[in-house]
Order: sequence, then structure tokens, then C-alpha cells
Amino acid sequence: MKPLGVGLIGTGYMGKCHALAWNAVKTVFGDVARPRLVHLAEANADLAKTRGDEFGFEKATADWRDLIADPDVDVVSVTTPNQFHPEMAIAALEAGKHVWCEKPMAPVYDDAERMLAAAKASGKIAILGYNYIQNPVMRHIKSLIEEGAIGTVNHVRVEMDEDFMADPNGLFYWKSELASGYGALDDFAVHPLSLLWFLFGHVEAVITDMVKPYAERPLKDGGSRAVENHDLANVLMRLGGGISAVLMANRSAWGRKGRIALQIFGSRGSISYDQERMNEFELYQAEGRDTEQGFRKILAAPAHKPYDRFIPAPGHGLGFNDLKIIECRELIRAISGEAASVVAFKDGLRIEKSVHAMAQSFHERRWIEIA
Repeated sequence: MKPLGVGLIGTGYMGKCHALAWNAVKTVFGDVARPRLVHLAEANADLAKTRGDEFGFEKATADWRDLIADPDVDVVSVTTPNQFHPEMAIAALEAGKHVWCEKPMAPVYDDAERMLAAAKASGKIAILGYNYIQNPVMRHIKSLIEEGAIGTVNHVRVEMDEDFMADPNGLFYWKSELASGYGALDDFAVHPLSLLWFLFGHVEAVITDMVKPYAERPLKDGGSRAVENHDLANVLMRLGGGISAVLMANRSAWGRKGRIALQIFGSRGSISYDQERMNEFELYQAEGRDTEQGFRKILAAPAHKPYDRFIPAPGHGLGFNDLKIIECRELIRAISGEAASVVAFKDGLRIEKSVHAMAQSFHERRWIEIA
């Protein structure tokens, strides 16, 4: 396959992450043509030029539509705030480009449906940026479950906690606007939902409670503004196969930086994982002598593919950006027509449907079945 021409819209935290992935995928994996970084778009021309130079793009623009129209662009990374995803992703697909869009799809479910329809109509590859499923450790956990290493899974608990919204004096910004979504659910809890999908399939029923720990936040120029979404969410869930599950998400949890604590309980053992220690997990198997039973810590190693593409020794560890490089390789695999481990728009829409069902459950105070 010829080198892909890459366009990048947005150069914040995730935009830089995508740029790093496109720059590194050839170096890490070797078996792909080096992507051509063609066009970058930002909100103003000066910032676009600065980021274009820093990230290694040939052209830069203050109008993302110019990037979409560029015939040298084959695939577009959309890394802008959530509310801009639908318009940009749909425009890229209608222009015949593949799309790598950061999660979530869209704050409004109808917009997410339009994104999927555009992907189907275009025949192009369209995926969402759920890179935690790319962790070699998570892939190994999936294989252990499928092999029956802990028997039949009957219960799953997952917690996602960070503290970027923990300070009650933190200024109001776009993540507290209703336009950005429900808050802890779709800005945040979609990550553990992607892990549940990866390991067990989609959620089938939910009942939800949400909380605003701070009803108002100060404004930069004085005064305050009402917080329009919720920073905490607690969800009881039913997964396929009769598995019960609990999801707890908190964007205002002091001391937690990137925690996704996953506990999986089966008939013959359990698995424990924490994203803050993403290069290890613990495995308990109810076998052998009682005096020697206990959790075993398993460290990421070259045997956990594709860890070996990064590091030749066990226990040294991968990072968040490395998972994005793996996701980039999987995207290229999908574009090439090969089997790939990605969250395509179809499965991403079902994750969105779960989130909206959770919000509906909160407002109606009842269980919601998800078809």
C-alpha cells in the first residue's frame, strides 16, 4: 500500500498524541509504509503554522475545510472538542477520506447515528480513539478469559477516577458545558465501556445515578456559572451471558490521575487490573494447595505482543502514547483490508447508545434495556 497522506484537525493533548503515533508507526512496526504528514488544521493561522512545524506536517491551515478538500489527504485524524466531531468526521467521509476520530463520537446521539451513516455510505474506514483496548496486557487478559483461566465470569467491577475536575475553585471550561455531553459518562466512562465491550461485548441493561459535586464554577473574569453536566456517575449493569457489572466514574477524585480499576470475578478465579499500573495485572486461580493460593503479579513482557516491537525486555513498560501507536497500526491494517482490532463507528455507536441509556435511566429513575 502506498504511503497514507495524513490530515490532523486539532493539536491539543490528543492532537499531539495522534501526531506522535503517525510519526512513530513505521519506526515501531517496520512493516508499513511511512505515512506522509500532509496537512494540519488549527483555530488560527499562527498556531497552525507553529504546530505544523513542530509535528512535521507539510502544510498548515486555519480552516479545517481546506484540509478536508486536500486531494493529498487520505485519512483524517479528528482530535477537536467533542461537539465538533460530527461535522468534521462526516465532511471527511463525504470527501472520501478515512477517519480516526477521538472518542466520544458526539454529545448528541442523532449526530452519532449520522456519523455511522456517513461511514457506511462512504465505504471508508472510520474508527474511534479507544486506545486502552490496545494494551498488550489487556489483550492477554482477554485471551485468559476466553481460555477459561478463571472459569465462567459472573461479575465485573470497573472504576474510572481522575482529579482534573476535583478543585471546587477550578475555572468553568467547556467540559462542564452541556454541549460537551453528560460529563463523567461520555467524556470519561466511555473508556471503561470500551474495555467491557472488548472483553465481554456490549452492555444490555443499566440503572444510573449521577452527581454534581460542585453546582457552580468560577469564571476567569469574575462571577460564576452553573455546571451543566455531572462529574460523578454510578451505574449497575447487566452484560451478556448473565454477567452482573458495576461502573463508577469520577472526574473529581483527588489523588487519582488515570485510574481504571478493573476486577473480573469468575467461577475458578479472578483478575485485577489498574490503568495507573498499566504494565501489570494480577491473576488468582483457585487451584493447588490452599496454603499456596494467592494472586500472582504478571508484568508486561515481549511475549505479550506487540510489546516486543517497543522494548526487548520484560518489566520496562509501555505508556499511553505507545498504545496510540498500536492503535495507529491497527487503523492502517483496517485500511489495508486486513483484520484489525479497532472500535469502528458501528461498535462506537453502541457504546454511545449505552451512555444515552444511562442518562435516560438517571432522569427516569429506572432500569433501561439496551436493544
